[in-house]
Amino acid sequence: MRRTHALFSLLSVAASLAPLARAGYGTIINDFVDPDFLLSDGFDDVTVDAQDTIIQWAEMLNAEGPWAVTTTKNVTAPSGDAHDYLSWAPYSWPNCTAVGNTTELTDEEIWSQCTYYTRDGEFNPDVRFVNNTGAFGVFADAVFYNVMAWRITGEDYYAANASSFINTWFLDSDTYMNPNLNYGQVTRGPEKGSTGSHTGILDLKCMSKIASGILALRQGKATSWTSDMDTAMKNWTTSYISWMESNSLALKEAASENNHGSFYFVQLASLYLITDNKAGALNVTQFYFDHTYQNQINATGEQPLEAIRTRPYHYRCYNLVAMLSNAKLSAYAGKDQWNTVTANGATIKNALDFAMTVDPGDDAASELWLPVAAGAYAYGNGDDTYGSFLLDKNPEFGADPYFFWYRPSVNAAAWDSDAKKNMPESSTGGDRSSGGAIGQARGGLGLVGAVITLAGLLLF
Repeated sequence: MRRTHALFSLLSVAASLAPLARAGYGTIINDFVDPDFLLSDGFDDVTVDAQDTIIQWAEMLNAEGPWAVTTTKNVTAPSGDAHDYLSWAPYSWPNCTAVGNTTELTDEEIWSQCTYYTRDGEFNPDVRFVNNTGAFGVFADAVFYNVMAWRITGEDYYAANASSFINTWFLDSDTYMNPNLNYGQVTRGPEKGSTGSHTGILDLKCMSKIASGILALRQGKATSWTSDMDTAMKNWTTSYISWMESNSLALKEAASENNHGSFYFVQLASLYLITDNKAGALNVTQFYFDHTYQNQINATGEQPLEAIRTRPYHYRCYNLVAMLSNAKLSAYAGKDQWNTVTANGATIKNALDFAMTVDPGDDAASELWLPVAAGAYAYGNGDDTYGSFLLDKNPEFGADPYFFWYRPSVNAAAWDSDAKKNMPESSTGGDRSSGGAIGQARGGLGLVGAVITLAGLLLF
């Protein structure tokens, strides 16, 4: 189906009058959508509400972009180069007892003089003062949803937005990002503060969303995605791959056994796809499944390396998304890994099925919704286990964006007969009262603060 931009402009005005809880932009932790699906014709009408949400979110993001490393931080990296990506360690907190100050410390004095220590799972809100992390997450969503909106509506306007956003972040001479993460997740304080940490590589975990967009723009021959841009993007990515495969920070992250390692390989495989190197992507995902993955799921389906963390439900879902993304990237590159077993004889499906039995506690139950939909896509939904779970936990899941690309394996009858009839007539998006895989609806914060706050929450 195809919609016109003009028609959606009218719909967006009407939607803006609806409660913001219904119209709020959200995000997903990560995903990769096969460009062959996006470039196919005739999307299923049952996904019309999900399509509307995608278009709406693209419009909301378009009103806020573009984003760049040079404009989304108030502190320059220790290199002094504004083009260097910078973020601060999110779980790092100051202890100023040894400073010996007699007057209140300024922010800058706290950052440079106080000793920082880690509180696992406790997000320090002042890291958003330097928000290249949040900006990249929102930028990735803008590319992801604009490319989908382009395919849904047939309007080049959306492809042009995606292309422009990519150019601003990576290529423009005034705003480009240097192809490294030397200053990702810097731990502040007098003893440190001059270099990043290996965990900073996780900041760009959403690269697979960018890859989805670029592959569709390239293969769909979007007029805005020029040959010069394509060449420049491949060159930038090749330089970044070199850094990812040689820098000590990146290699330490590659050796991580938990979700950090999983997302390293998601990011690296995505980079190879951007350079049109499927063989390289396949080598990356094969290494992941042969090594890191092998110790991530035990015989019961539990993920022991995530279960020991302070927010086990969140971390199980987080690594599930990474495992699923690796499997999707591998499938696109040419090899099915959906039923690959770990050293304990378990599969991603076992990990998903186990996670579905766990009480989320204080974590957002919605973090599991996208993995469940992906499970239906990968393993089938013949007994409606996954579709019934979604319908029970999230009756309006048919308006969530992931329903658009996972629809073929989620029970359409359940959505048609039970959920859709309960949707408000003007609805184009789900009510998200707490953060998670789809994230939070946002009202009074304003979109910029809202989406960047949300992007900062979906970490580690």
